[in-house]
Amino acid sequence: MQDLLTLAQDPAAWIALVTLIVMEVVLGIDNLIFISILTNKLPVDQREKARRIGIGLALIMRLALLGTVAWIVQLTTPLFEAFGHGFSWKDIILIAGGLFLVWKATKEIHHNVDPEDHKEDIVGGKVATSFAAAIGQILLLDLVFSVDSIITAVGMTPHVPIMVIAVIVAVTVMLVAATPLANFIERNPTIVMLALAFLLMIGTTLIAEGMGFHVPKGYVYAAMAFSALVELLNMLSRNARRKKAPVTKPH
Repeated sequence: MQDLLTLAQDPAAWIALVTLIVMEVVLGIDNLIFISILTNKLPVDQREKARRIGIGLALIMRLALLGTVAWIVQLTTPLFEAFGHGFSWKDIILIAGGLFLVWKATKEIHHNVDPEDHKEDIVGGKVATSFAAAIGQILLLDLVFSVDSIITAVGMTPHVPIMVIAVIVAVTVMLVAATPLANFIERNPTIVMLALAFLLMIGTTLIAEGMGFHVPKGYVYAAMAFSALVELLNMLSRNARRKKAPVTKPH
């Protein structure tokens, strides 16, 4: 309790908290886009439940990892060297998660581009996504994003209470934004393609990070923000044209 009171009176701790909350919210966008796209493939009555479970698991996983900060820090210790880079458990997790995201995004883009092949995936299997399969995929990506999130938090502050508060606030924001974002993506088909492109870029970035190539997060999110702004302008333009178009009366 004394430690918490001391932190509460330290301006540097408040600055670290605000900075970390912003960072965690930004990192949570990746996770949220994936959850939104995946749950939109479920029956309508299961989507909200799947989102809540997926985001709840993300919170539990992050808090559990915070309880093992000493172990998390060791994940950055190199296990072996290849191609001039020392690979750690963190690198392996990022590469695996990146490959999964690239595969998933590529498959979904394939379905959107080729409607005639909508009932089969790339290898000829059925597309139908079950509730358990959706939760399993969300859990897998939760792990990847949680490890990245916690390692980022550890690098920004040594105080676990600050990390816990930042994680809880960020996941709460995800929980509030999940359904509106998913509904917005579903109502706008072009947004779906843009979101899938984001996932493809995020997956490629994770692979690059795992291979030892540092990609500044600011560049990635700036590109995403610019693309989203362009798409927003396109949407406004389309809506304006629809309003100006003459109404055709049925004969």
